[in-house]
Amino acid sequence: MRIHINPIVKKDLQVTARSMRFCWGVFAYEVVLVLAFLLAMAFIQSQSNSIYSDNNIYSYFIVLFPVLAIAQVCIVALTVPIITASSISGERERQTFDIMLTTCMSPFSIVVGKVISAVIRILFFVVAGMPIMALSFIAGGLGWSSLFYFVLTIVLLSILSGSIGILCSALCRKSITAVILSFAFYFVIYFMTFVPMILKYVWTKGKSAGESMLFLLANPFVFFEEFFMQIMRGESLFGTAGSNFSRQEVGFLTYHLSQGKTWLFLSAACLFVLSLVFMIAAAWKINPMHGTVGKKVRK
Repeated sequence: MRIHINPIVKKDLQVTARSMRFCWGVFAYEVVLVLAFLLAMAFIQSQSNSIYSDNNIYSYFIVLFPVLAIAQVCIVALTVPIITASSISGERERQTFDIMLTTCMSPFSIVVGKVISAVIRILFFVVAGMPIMALSFIAGGLGWSSLFYFVLTIVLLSILSGSIGILCSALCRKSITAVILSFAFYFVIYFMTFVPMILKYVWTKGKSAGESMLFLLANPFVFFEEFFMQIMRGESLFGTAGSNFSRQEVGFLTYHLSQGKTWLFLSAACLFVLSLVFMIAAAWKINPMHGTVGKKVRK
């Protein structure tokens, strides 16, 4: 049986496999992880030698996981938009974009192919760093299932970051402009989602956040903070057992959604839906029937 592979994914991976720059990128990724690992080990050593320590050095190894995980999350969040921001705008600069649109592929297939190729390239980095991550799980006492869930969260972050990059690439004609716009989107998603909650607290003089915290479901920072809390401590960011809020402090939906792992799964679903919206918007933008070409034809 012949497996159908998206032509965009096949072409991008072939170009990546022949690129020496990709190999140097993997090397730099490994160097950053090793430095993060050594930094964590130095912290563990300093804590074990403290006069307040009981000399049980193994109790500090749990620090390895969040340090290495946060390092990988930051690398992925910064790298993927740069990779995908030049996907469409780069084709325009090379004057190959019109040729790509004349193929039998739909605009959405082109967008999905660009995002998938970026996710696969990031997975190469993650797999390359797996031996170092495995040390944090073995020494830190975490199960292999936690490592699997972490890889899934990295894939989700890659899809979200890639969809932002591809949308900005479709909106801009220059790659550098698309990269800048991508980080502007980052600012809105990572920081502006806190604004409704802050305004609500100010309006009620700190008495209630209402349903304003629901905007944080689309915040990757809150998602990963909740994920690390669940993995490392078995607790929710919103409380040890159920919601950490009283019924008067938050709205009805926020109170019930902050129970157990509900927030984590719902936040993951929101991030995935947001990614789909960005990809659909990018496909609509590059569709010639919705642009200047379509307008000329209708005239």
